[in-house]
Amino acid sequence: MKKYLITGLLVWVPLAITVWVLQLIVSTLDSSLLLLPEEWRQQHEFLGTKAWGVGAVITLVVVFLTGVIASNFFGQRLLSIWEGILNRIPVVKSIYSSVKQVSDTLLGPGGQAFRKALLVQYPHKGSWTIAFQTGLPGGEVAEHLHDSHISVYVPTTPNPTSGFFLMMPKSEVIELNMSVDSALKYIISMGVVSPETPHKRQEGDLHSRLP
Repeated sequence: MKKYLITGLLVWVPLAITVWVLQLIVSTLDSSLLLLPEEWRQQHEFLGTKAWGVGAVITLVVVFLTGVIASNFFGQRLLSIWEGILNRIPVVKSIYSSVKQVSDTLLGPGGQAFRKALLVQYPHKGSWTIAFQTGLPGGEVAEHLHDSHISVYVPTTPNPTSGFFLMMPKSEVIELNMSVDSALKYIISMGVVSPETPHKRQEGDLHSRLP
């Protein structure tokens, strides 16, 4: 009986967590409806019940259209004017410029953040964990680091959105061949889902091609 219970849990637990995460994301995006006037919000009700997911669709459409507009010359000019206005406001300038620099690094096509999975010793020598390279130390900090260092982000498990920012000697960091997605799965699963080595993956691809 215990065997069947565990098997059932292995089926339902991942599905339940997936549904919960999706529901959390859609509910958060649905909150954009609060920006609409009350009479407009009532139009999205169906049989007296709020139509779930309408706000998420509206949010995605707005984000997509913003990206389309900001990609052409006219949109870039408007964006430049808007950023110029924000950069003239003392407190807003500091917040906006810092957040924009981080978002450009993480989400921009030329950004190098989270492009490499690393194996580092943390929190002490002899204890290893997975980390991600986020860049190189710069400014005054780099002047105090005599050896070659890199900036790394050490995520916590099972929630990788929180973690620690460290600057470590490059000689003490091992660069891994695994993808960032595989490394994240390894972290979230608390080491249960081990990523395949490149050698094993190539053998699996070869066997899949054989008749």
